[in-house]
Amino acid sequence: MIKKDYNVLLAEYLSGFATENRIEKFNNIINSRTRYVTIALEDIYQPHNASAVLRSCECFGVQDVHIIENENKYEVNPDVALGSSKWINLNRYNKKENNTADCIRNLKKEGYQIVATSSHKNDYAIDQLPLNNKVALFFGTELRGLSSEVLDHADAYVKIPMYGFTESFNISVSAAICLFSITSRLRNSEVHWQLSDKEKSDIKLQWLKNSIKGAEAIEKEFKKNQGFKINCR
Repeated sequence: MIKKDYNVLLAEYLSGFATENRIEKFNNIINSRTRYVTIALEDIYQPHNASAVLRSCECFGVQDVHIIENENKYEVNPDVALGSSKWINLNRYNKKENNTADCIRNLKKEGYQIVATSSHKNDYAIDQLPLNNKVALFFGTELRGLSSEVLDHADAYVKIPMYGFTESFNISVSAAICLFSITSRLRNSEVHWQLSDKEKSDIKLQWLKNSIKGAEAIEKEFKKNQGFKINCR
């Protein structure tokens, strides 16, 4: 007999507090989620653009966003994000002297190629970027762009072809265009871009906790009834 772990048991229990339609939606959406591509935002301080990027990531099925806070604190505008941060994982880097280097190091350990969204002599058009390795797209501020730390350690550089007089798109539009291009190509490729079964299970549990009123109290009662040791934070 296979013994179920705590998270599996808790997910089953919490599912009883959600509607069948909600559970069905979770199951459908999780199959389109990916960690093969991720976004890293370096020192973004405009709340409108920062929030719009989160919304685009959630809509395109990107589960993780990495927030680098060197000089600027990352603020979310709820009117723009429309609750998208509840469904994705935000990883903040704000405790080191060089948070950018910390983020790059962690992503490389996880097998990501660091891709700077910046023009370069050896850059790719976004629809030509090789996808044989996981992709971490780095975006900087509209005023200064990406730091030299990112540019010096990037494995690749991408640009969005433009045909007008204006020099660039704003960051939220750039992120949406890049994500549309990459996720569309991934979904039509033979690349294994979907989440593992364990990742799906863990994320669905997170969604249940974030969407059920009083989930923390329900979990505490569940632990008590199941005989688990309660670890209150």
